[in-house]
Amino acid sequence: MLAAVAMAGLVCQAAPLAAQHYQCSPPRTVAVPRIEREARPRPLPITGYTLALSWSPEFCKPRKGRPQHARQCNGRDGLFGLVVHGLWPNSGRSWPQWCTAPRQPLAREIAANMCLSPSAALIARQWAKHGSCMAQRPATYFKVTRILWQGLRFPDFDRVSREDDLTAGIIRRRFVDANRGWKPDAVGVLLNSRGWLEELRLCYDKRFMPTACDRQRFGARDETPAKIWRGL
Repeated sequence: MLAAVAMAGLVCQAAPLAAQHYQCSPPRTVAVPRIEREARPRPLPITGYTLALSWSPEFCKPRKGRPQHARQCNGRDGLFGLVVHGLWPNSGRSWPQWCTAPRQPLAREIAANMCLSPSAALIARQWAKHGSCMAQRPATYFKVTRILWQGLRFPDFDRVSREDDLTAGIIRRRFVDANRGWKPDAVGVLLNSRGWLEELRLCYDKRFMPTACDRQRFGARDETPAKIWRGL
Protein backbone atom coordinates (compact mmCIF):
# COMPACT_ATOMS: atom_id res chain seq x y z
CA MET A 1 0.00 0.00 0.00
CA LEU A 2 2.76 2.47 0.87
CA ALA A 3 4.43 1.92 -2.50
CA ALA A 4 1.19 2.87 -4.26
CA VAL A 5 0.86 5.98 -2.11
CA ALA A 6 4.44 7.04 -2.84
CA MET A 7 3.81 6.66 -6.58
CA ALA A 8 0.67 8.76 -6.33
CA GLY A 9 2.62 11.46 -4.51
CA LEU A 10 5.22 11.57 -7.26
CA VAL A 11 2.54 12.39 -9.83
CA CYS A 12 2.12 15.87 -8.39
CA GLN A 13 5.80 16.49 -7.51
CA ALA A 14 4.75 18.94 -4.82
CA ALA A 15 6.54 20.64 -1.97
CA PRO A 16 5.53 20.19 1.70
CA LEU A 17 2.59 22.35 2.72
CA ALA A 18 3.98 24.32 5.64
CA ALA A 19 1.84 27.23 4.44
CA GLN A 20 -1.28 25.36 5.58
CA HIS A 21 -0.24 25.42 9.24
CA TYR A 22 1.56 28.66 10.02
CA GLN A 23 4.07 28.49 12.91
CA CYS A 24 2.71 25.17 14.15
CA SER A 25 4.91 22.93 16.29
CA PRO A 26 3.79 19.47 17.46
CA PRO A 27 3.14 19.30 21.22
CA ARG A 28 5.73 17.55 23.37
CA THR A 29 3.13 15.47 25.18
CA VAL A 30 -0.50 14.63 24.61
CA ALA A 31 -3.07 12.50 26.39
CA VAL A 32 -4.41 9.63 24.32
CA PRO A 33 -8.21 10.07 24.10
CA ARG A 34 -10.42 7.09 24.77
CA ILE A 35 -12.61 6.41 21.74
CA GLU A 36 -15.74 4.33 22.12
CA ARG A 37 -16.91 2.34 19.13
CA GLU A 38 -20.11 3.96 17.85
CA ALA A 39 -21.36 1.16 15.61
CA ARG A 40 -20.79 -2.47 14.80
CA PRO A 41 -17.62 -3.27 12.81
CA ARG A 42 -18.14 -3.17 9.06
CA PRO A 43 -15.16 -4.82 7.31
CA LEU A 44 -15.71 -4.41 3.57
CA PRO A 45 -13.43 -4.68 0.54
CA ILE A 46 -11.77 -1.35 -0.20
CA THR A 47 -12.46 0.13 -3.64
CA GLY A 48 -10.97 3.61 -3.13
CA TYR A 49 -10.21 6.37 -0.65
CA THR A 50 -11.24 9.89 0.30
CA LEU A 51 -8.86 12.44 1.81
CA ALA A 52 -11.10 14.93 3.61
CA LEU A 53 -9.53 18.35 4.26
CA SER A 54 -11.38 20.76 6.53
CA TRP A 55 -11.14 24.54 6.05
CA SER A 56 -10.10 25.56 9.55
CA PRO A 57 -11.21 29.24 9.57
CA GLU A 58 -14.79 28.16 8.86
CA PHE A 59 -14.63 25.36 11.45
CA CYS A 60 -13.32 27.76 14.09
CA LYS A 61 -15.74 30.62 13.40
CA PRO A 62 -18.37 29.37 15.91
CA ARG A 63 -15.90 27.48 18.13
CA LYS A 64 -13.39 30.09 19.31
CA GLY A 65 -13.15 30.03 23.07
CA ARG A 66 -14.17 26.39 23.41
CA PRO A 67 -11.48 24.51 25.37
CA GLN A 68 -11.78 21.32 23.31
CA HIS A 69 -10.87 23.28 20.15
CA ALA A 70 -8.27 25.58 21.68
CA ARG A 71 -5.26 24.24 19.79
CA GLN A 72 -6.92 24.66 16.42
CA CYS A 73 -8.85 27.85 17.05
CA ASN A 74 -7.21 30.12 19.64
CA GLY A 75 -4.23 31.10 17.45
CA ARG A 76 -1.61 30.51 20.14
CA ASP A 77 -0.53 27.14 18.71
CA GLY A 78 -0.46 28.21 15.09
CA LEU A 79 -2.82 29.49 12.43
CA PHE A 80 -4.35 26.77 10.31
CA GLY A 81 -5.71 26.76 6.76
CA LEU A 82 -6.66 23.34 5.45
CA VAL A 83 -6.25 20.52 7.97
CA VAL A 84 -6.73 16.79 7.62
CA HIS A 85 -10.18 15.70 8.75
CA GLY A 86 -9.41 12.11 7.85
CA LEU A 87 -8.41 9.52 5.29
CA TRP A 88 -11.40 7.28 4.62
CA PRO A 89 -11.53 3.94 2.81
CA ASN A 90 -14.52 3.48 0.51
CA SER A 91 -16.34 0.34 -0.61
CA GLY A 92 -18.62 1.02 -3.53
CA ARG A 93 -21.55 3.03 -2.19
CA SER A 94 -20.68 2.17 1.42
CA TRP A 95 -17.51 2.30 3.52
CA PRO A 96 -15.64 0.10 5.99
CA GLN A 97 -15.63 1.31 9.58
CA TRP A 98 -14.78 0.44 13.19
CA CYS A 99 -12.68 -2.59 12.27
CA THR A 100 -10.81 -4.58 14.93
CA ALA A 101 -7.33 -3.19 15.56
CA PRO A 102 -4.51 -4.67 17.67
CA ARG A 103 -3.87 -1.40 19.52
CA GLN A 104 -4.67 2.28 19.80
CA PRO A 105 -2.25 5.05 18.74
CA LEU A 106 0.61 5.91 21.07
CA ALA A 107 0.87 9.42 22.49
CA ARG A 108 3.94 10.18 20.38
CA GLU A 109 2.14 9.03 17.21
CA ILE A 110 -0.74 11.40 17.87
CA ALA A 111 1.52 14.31 18.80
CA ALA A 112 3.58 13.91 15.62
CA ASN A 113 0.47 14.50 13.47
CA MET A 114 -1.06 17.45 15.28
CA CYS A 115 0.08 20.02 12.72
CA LEU A 116 -1.92 18.16 10.07
CA SER A 117 -4.89 17.44 12.35
CA PRO A 118 -4.78 19.81 15.36
CA SER A 119 -6.98 17.64 17.60
CA ALA A 120 -5.89 14.56 19.50
CA ALA A 121 -9.51 13.42 19.74
CA LEU A 122 -9.98 13.74 15.99
CA ILE A 123 -6.79 11.80 15.21
CA ALA A 124 -7.67 8.98 17.60
CA ARG A 125 -11.22 8.75 16.29
CA GLN A 126 -10.16 8.72 12.64
CA TRP A 127 -7.84 5.80 13.36
CA ALA A 128 -10.51 3.89 15.28
CA LYS A 129 -13.28 4.43 12.73
CA HIS A 130 -11.40 4.45 9.42
CA GLY A 131 -7.70 3.66 9.78
CA SER A 132 -8.35 0.37 11.54
CA CYS A 133 -9.92 -0.89 8.29
CA MET A 134 -6.85 0.09 6.24
CA ALA A 135 -3.81 -0.95 8.28
CA GLN A 136 -2.72 -3.09 11.21
CA ARG A 137 -0.74 -0.28 12.84
CA PRO A 138 -1.71 3.34 13.46
CA ALA A 139 1.75 4.44 12.30
CA THR A 140 1.06 3.01 8.84
CA TYR A 141 -2.26 4.82 8.53
CA PHE A 142 -0.71 8.12 9.61
CA LYS A 143 2.22 7.64 7.23
CA VAL A 144 -0.11 7.09 4.28
CA THR A 145 -2.03 10.24 5.23
CA ARG A 146 1.17 12.29 5.45
CA ILE A 147 2.44 11.05 2.06
CA LEU A 148 -0.82 12.03 0.37
CA TRP A 149 -0.78 15.42 2.10
CA GLN A 150 2.82 16.12 1.11
CA GLY A 151 2.02 15.20 -2.49
CA LEU A 152 -0.41 18.12 -2.83
CA ARG A 153 -0.17 21.83 -3.47
CA PHE A 154 -2.87 24.28 -2.52
CA PRO A 155 -3.77 27.62 -4.06
CA ASP A 156 -3.75 30.81 -2.04
CA PHE A 157 -7.27 30.57 -0.63
CA ASP A 158 -7.09 34.12 0.68
CA ARG A 159 -6.70 35.27 -2.92
CA VAL A 160 -9.31 32.81 -4.19
CA SER A 161 -11.80 34.08 -1.59
CA ARG A 162 -11.59 37.55 -3.16
CA GLU A 163 -12.44 36.43 -6.70
CA ASP A 164 -15.58 37.96 -8.18
CA ASP A 165 -18.57 35.64 -8.52
CA LEU A 166 -16.81 32.79 -6.73
CA THR A 167 -18.36 29.35 -7.27
CA ALA A 168 -17.63 25.76 -6.23
CA GLY A 169 -16.36 25.17 -9.76
CA ILE A 170 -13.79 27.95 -9.45
CA ILE A 171 -12.54 26.44 -6.17
CA ARG A 172 -12.13 23.09 -7.98
CA ARG A 173 -10.35 24.71 -10.90
CA ARG A 174 -7.89 26.56 -8.67
CA PHE A 175 -7.00 23.29 -6.93
CA VAL A 176 -6.54 21.51 -10.27
CA ASP A 177 -4.41 24.36 -11.60
CA ALA A 178 -2.04 23.80 -8.66
CA ASN A 179 -1.89 20.01 -8.96
CA ARG A 180 -0.77 18.30 -12.14
CA GLY A 181 -2.59 15.01 -12.72
CA TRP A 182 -5.84 16.10 -11.05
CA LYS A 183 -9.15 16.77 -12.80
CA PRO A 184 -12.10 18.77 -11.43
CA ASP A 185 -14.31 15.70 -11.11
CA ALA A 186 -11.90 14.26 -8.50
CA VAL A 187 -12.25 17.30 -6.21
CA GLY A 188 -15.26 17.37 -3.92
CA VAL A 189 -16.29 20.78 -2.54
CA LEU A 190 -18.47 20.75 0.57
CA LEU A 191 -20.30 24.00 1.36
CA ASN A 192 -22.43 24.64 4.42
CA SER A 193 -26.05 25.74 4.24
CA ARG A 194 -24.96 29.39 3.96
CA GLY A 195 -22.59 28.71 1.06
CA TRP A 196 -19.29 28.88 2.95
CA LEU A 197 -16.49 26.41 2.16
CA GLU A 198 -16.28 23.69 4.82
CA GLU A 199 -14.21 20.93 3.25
CA LEU A 200 -12.42 19.58 0.21
CA ARG A 201 -12.89 15.86 -0.40
CA LEU A 202 -10.22 14.44 -2.68
CA CYS A 203 -11.13 11.16 -4.33
CA TYR A 204 -8.60 8.35 -4.99
CA ASP A 205 -8.83 4.88 -6.51
CA LYS A 206 -7.36 1.74 -4.93
CA ARG A 207 -3.86 2.72 -6.13
CA PHE A 208 -4.17 6.18 -4.56
CA MET A 209 -4.46 7.87 -7.94
CA PRO A 210 -7.03 10.66 -8.42
CA THR A 211 -10.39 9.40 -9.65
CA ALA A 212 -13.84 10.86 -10.22
CA CYS A 213 -15.88 11.40 -7.05
CA ASP A 214 -19.35 9.94 -6.73
CA ARG A 215 -22.25 12.36 -6.32
CA GLN A 216 -22.11 12.37 -2.52
CA ARG A 217 -18.40 13.17 -2.30
CA PHE A 218 -18.47 15.65 -5.21
CA GLY A 219 -20.66 17.97 -3.16
CA ALA A 220 -21.69 21.33 -4.60
CA ARG A 221 -22.21 21.62 -8.34
CA ASP A 222 -19.80 23.82 -10.27
CA GLU A 223 -22.26 26.68 -10.72
CA THR A 224 -23.10 26.89 -7.00
CA PRO A 225 -22.11 30.29 -5.50
CA ALA A 226 -19.43 29.89 -2.80
CA LYS A 227 -17.71 31.95 -0.12
CA ILE A 228 -14.46 31.31 1.80
CA TRP A 229 -14.11 32.67 5.35
CA ARG A 230 -10.61 34.07 5.93
CA GLY A 231 -10.73 34.02 9.72
CA LEU A 232 -10.96 37.78 10.20
